[in-house]
Amino acid sequence: MSIDGTVQAKISADVEAPDRIVFNLTARQIAILSVAGALVYLLWQAAGTRLPLPVTAIGTMPLAGVTAALALGRRDGLPLDAWLWAALAYRRAPRRAAPTGEPTTDGATSGGLPSWAPPVATSAASMPAPSVLRLPAEAVADNGVITCTDGQVAVLVAATTINIHLRTPNEQAALVGGYARWLNALTGPVQIVVSAQRVDLSIHAARVAEAAEALPHPALADAACDYADFLDDIAEQRDPLWRTITIVATATGDPRSAGTEALRRAEHTAAALAALGCQTRVLDGPTALAVLTAAVDPYTGGDASWPRATLTAPITTYRE
Repeated sequence: MSIDGTVQAKISADVEAPDRIVFNLTARQIAILSVAGALVYLLWQAAGTRLPLPVTAIGTMPLAGVTAALALGRRDGLPLDAWLWAALAYRRAPRRAAPTGEPTTDGATSGGLPSWAPPVATSAASMPAPSVLRLPAEAVADNGVITCTDGQVAVLVAATTINIHLRTPNEQAALVGGYARWLNALTGPVQIVVSAQRVDLSIHAARVAEAAEALPHPALADAACDYADFLDDIAEQRDPLWRTITIVATATGDPRSAGTEALRRAEHTAAALAALGCQTRVLDGPTALAVLTAAVDPYTGGDASWPRATLTAPITTYRE
């Protein structure tokens, strides 16, 4: 930070880039090239004395080309070998899964399969039996503690953004310093998820127009109607988006003690970011479930503005 309070920080853009060992190659690239080189050498030793040299060279060229593409090629920022492993994992993954706690393989009983799933005896003749559906989250408690399948527990914290460009240099330095203090105070891994979703302003405009009829003064009603028309114009001419920020505080260990620790870290995160001017909230179980539901399929019309009932909560009323 300079004398006048201007924030000056240099952060490398390739801070997570793998280290270059020799010839500007990473350890992954060297391993791929070494394995391919050993295969080419074995082929050369096996066929070099039996085939002419040009024929042996032409026979090893496809292997060399594929190896060079896997080791040096990239697509969308990822190496091609990562794409290959992802494709193999996708091909080996089951295409049909059912929410059950019992394994369902060929020849086994379907056990806890739901009623809509075909039985194993019928599906084995035409298609593979459905496998067990494994979700990252196993349960969501009423206090917002999410139990994950990897032994971790997580708690979600919702936060708003702040406009740092409208602050003075000293205020910007104070905000960056407060954010740095929160980062330095972390005792466990956290995840910051920033997502943007489309906003349906037509529904909000209809609510404003409906509420305008109940306003006591005609001038207020006219202003509300003009505002509703303005929202309709924005919805037709533009593609409005709204941004949400969700911070995931995690903990490991015994589920009960880990849940308490994750809640403590989430409350500390909410308090630290609230001191910067953000509106923060530690999400309870129904609201956390709503956020997870909206994140599963962000292209649907549903959102996380209203809570969902948890799996263990009974539904006693219904309202249209």
